[in-house]
Amino acid sequence: MFYTDKIYGQFEIGEPVLIELINSPSLQRLKDIDQQGYRGKHFPGNPCSRFEHSLGVFLLLRKYGAQLEEQIAGLIHDVSHSAFSHIIDYVLAKGTEKEQSHQDDVFEEYVLKSEIPQIIKKYGLNLEYILNDANFPLKENSLPDICADRIDYCLRDGINLNEATPDDIKYFLENLIVKKNQWMFKNPEAAKKFALLFSELNAKYYSGFVSATMFVTVANYLKYALEKKYINEPDLYTTDKIVLKKIAPYLPQDAKLQYFFNLMNDGRIITNNPQNYQQSFFCKSRAIDPLLEKEGQIKKLSEIWPEWQERLKIESVPKEYFIQF
Repeated sequence: MFYTDKIYGQFEIGEPVLIELINSPSLQRLKDIDQQGYRGKHFPGNPCSRFEHSLGVFLLLRKYGAQLEEQIAGLIHDVSHSAFSHIIDYVLAKGTEKEQSHQDDVFEEYVLKSEIPQIIKKYGLNLEYILNDANFPLKENSLPDICADRIDYCLRDGINLNEATPDDIKYFLENLIVKKNQWMFKNPEAAKKFALLFSELNAKYYSGFVSATMFVTVANYLKYALEKKYINEPDLYTTDKIVLKKIAPYLPQDAKLQYFFNLMNDGRIITNNPQNYQQSFFCKSRAIDPLLEKEGQIKKLSEIWPEWQERLKIESVPKEYFIQF
């Protein structure tokens, strides 16, 4: 099996367990789940699916020599995402706006109910080991460290959202290394450039007003559809297209539903005003502090760039928005 990725190029994948997982219903479902949540008129550039990102994390780990089990962990890490990705954290009461952790919270339960355990056991691999992130520091770790997940979505969003060039991507990959089972950059310049790209993406999109308006308007639409029983909670674990298609027949007969639909689609003016608002909520804000090599020593970017220490404190705090439609 050959797979060509816009970030990492072409790979040959020969391991039967990987091929079967890639072709499984759980992974294929991710092709119809938008990485950002709901593009509408919110985001520039090219769309990206959770499938593309999942394959990207897997390929990044493969490119840098991670063990097979860690590659599998990277491949399946997003299978528990609902339709519309992190919008689910604004729809269900158990979601968390500040952490956007719903997908992680239900991950193990979701995987165990899927076909993935049978595939993994079929090839003599240890499912419990693969599901334990503590075994895979390259695949996942806590902010502000970088990991395969954060590296891939930063590079991929950089290209897709027109915030980085192919030459930028090439530069980052040429200067990214693994040492002592940790991601790091070969020099301070590359670490700083990557951190600044991540910061730009966070400010504009991950925690920015464009995402804030998307989260709240689409969540209002979905919550209302759930309340009216136009959809039910299990529908949210299908795909974006299926959910939208199931709600669509009710639009002509429900003025309130149509109102919410217009808000999330027609680009009407939405403002952020703490003194006059209809709805307040938070957006998770992400900040990274990558490792780097300098004069034979491994350091964090914040250790050699004091200004970054202050930016980390500010950018790590969830952003609160006060929306007036």
